[in-house]
Amino acid sequence: MSKPVKGRVEWFKDYQFIGRIESDSCSVILGEGGISPMKLLLLSVAGCTAYDVVMILQKMREPIEGLEVEISGERREEHPRIYDKVHLHYRIYGDVKEEKAKRAIELSQDKYCSASAHVKLSGAELTYSFEIIRDG
Repeated sequence: MSKPVKGRVEWFKDYQFIGRIESDSCSVILGEGGISPMKLLLLSVAGCTAYDVVMILQKMREPIEGLEVEISGERREEHPRIYDKVHLHYRIYGDVKEEKAKRAIELSQDKYCSASAHVKLSGAELTYSFEIIRDG
């Protein structure tokens, strides 16, 4: 069984909160002057899958030189205002084979990315697209 992750969110002032994970040395500002928790959730999905795709392409020995993941989400009007649509667009830099890029993204979305899995389990439609940007 894995060790539980522990964190804390503290009210700082007005509508501003500071969140910290016990085992990490960094913190995040939530609310005014920071990021909303729901926007942070989107960035978590993008960060999780970005990490996966880079790692998978490197293991495939593909010459990836860079990666950007753009994410957009649409939320329901009724409460709880969860995301019902999320779209990821991967911009892969390097002479990466298209079929390998597609496979890396599919592995991330279908097997490895825990943050994407949470969003999908809430009932959101998660879609993606990608482009490969090669030098010259």
